[in-house]
Amino acid sequence: MVVTEAQIWDWLAEVKDPEIPVLTVQDLGIAREVLVKEEGAVTVKITPTYSGCPAMNEIEQNIRQKLEAEGVEKVQVETILSPPWTTDWMSAEGRRKLKEYGIAPPEGSSADKKTLFGTEKKVTCPHCDSRNTKMVSQFGSTACKSLYQCQDCREPFDYFKCL
Repeated sequence: MVVTEAQIWDWLAEVKDPEIPVLTVQDLGIAREVLVKEEGAVTVKITPTYSGCPAMNEIEQNIRQKLEAEGVEKVQVETILSPPWTTDWMSAEGRRKLKEYGIAPPEGSSADKKTLFGTEKKVTCPHCDSRNTKMVSQFGSTACKSLYQCQDCREPFDYFKCL
């Protein structure tokens, strides 16, 4: 089977993140590079959202399974750690999907220095769009999220941290 790089990227757009199933590896920006060799072998390079992310093994398996299901016989998934992943790599579509799912998407860039100046980060509530929010815990349902509560609608929500 002859495949193109564009086909591989299209198929990767269907590989979901196991922790946030509304996001794909492309939405997150963790799929970094696709190489298609003449003999049909495919290498997909991925970068974890943070070192030690428990979802990466499952993501690697899901990429392999998707490409094999599409007829690619030789699939290699390579993890690259440099440069490190940043929320700046998330797509606008991924940020929109997060909000619709009830998780506040990362705000601003990865260079947020508010804590250095003792200023609490204000995050927009994904339920009512209020900025009157308060961090409840630095750690949410996963290590890449913080737990917040909206002071207007009173709903708790996860915030996807800027990294």
